[in-house]
Order: sequence, then C-alpha cells, then structure tokens
Amino acid sequence: MTVDSILKTVEKEAISTFSLLDGWFDEEQAVLDYRPQAEALNAHEILVQSMLTCRDLMEEVDKGSARALECAQENEGFDWNQYTLLPPEAIEAHSRPHDHARMLEGTMAGDFFPADDVRVSLRTQLLKCLEHLDMLQNGEGVHYKISYTDYGIGDLDIYQYLYLLTLSVKGQLDQLRYNKKEYLSLKA
Repeated sequence: MTVDSILKTVEKEAISTFSLLDGWFDEEQAVLDYRPQAEALNAHEILVQSMLTCRDLMEEVDKGSARALECAQENEGFDWNQYTLLPPEAIEAHSRPHDHARMLEGTMAGDFFPADDVRVSLRTQLLKCLEHLDMLQNGEGVHYKISYTDYGIGDLDIYQYLYLLTLSVKGQLDQLRYNKKEYLSLKA
C-alpha cells in the first residue's frame, strides 16, 4: 500500500458510510420509531449510538493526530509494502459497535438527543475525519498508536483507527437495515 491509497481508501469509506447514515434521518418516522424487540434499539437510538461511538473514537483520534505530528519522522524507513490497513480481528469487530445501549435504556433518546443535533454531530465527525486525513497526508498517521482494547484488537495507528470508526458505523447501518426490513415485513 501507499500513503495515497490508504488515504483514498479511508476517505472513500468514510464519505460513503456517513452519507448512507445521513440518509436515515430522512426515513419515515414509523421506521425510525420501530423497535424490533423490547430490549433492542429503535433507529433513532441507533443513530444516537452512532453519534456517541464516533464522538468517543474521534476524541482519541484528535489526541493521537496531534501526537503523530509531534513525533513524525521521515517515512523513508517505513515499509509501506508491509502495511495493512486493518488486521482481520479489527475488521471482524465492526459488526459489534460500542455499547451505548445501556446509557440509552430507560431514556427518551429523542428528548436528550434531538435528531437534528445528532445529524449535525455526525456530519461534524465526518468533517473531522477528513481533516485528520488531510493533516496526516504524508504518512505521519503511522507514527502514533492508539490502544483499542475492545475485542482484543490492540494498538492501531491513526489511519487504522479512522478506518475502524467507519467500520463501526457500517455495523450500525446493518442494525438500521435489519430494523427497517423487519418493520416492512410486519407491515406487509
């Protein structure tokens, strides 16, 4: 891989994934309100969960990017041919997003997190992701590792962490699609 291919891959995934997520805010209200099971999240709560997950992960990226720039060295010694954007265990973890569901239990997520605010926050997270990629466009992102202890993944560099963020959102998109599919099957 090259730095350019890494940047393009993460950028493309982030834009397409966040665009799909943004489209859910325009879904009909009945789909957004549908709760597949008593313990499950409805679509609005999943969107809130996405926002909280992105916010938490992006806080780590904010700190890590600044440190990566501080300790950036010449990239001549780094072997980009051996670089993997994400190890297999990290890719597998995308279907298991951070669990903010407990925090949402018993609350009216819409009261605490109005849909418009959630949408703006997610759009802001996408812009921050793209800004970090631009800021670290010369390979500096590999010079700082963030510990990601969930699912035994370990340390990820900034590019890997941003990619993991997009995969986490993809997992939440899967949940949204499942809810809608079940809602439509019951309605039919």
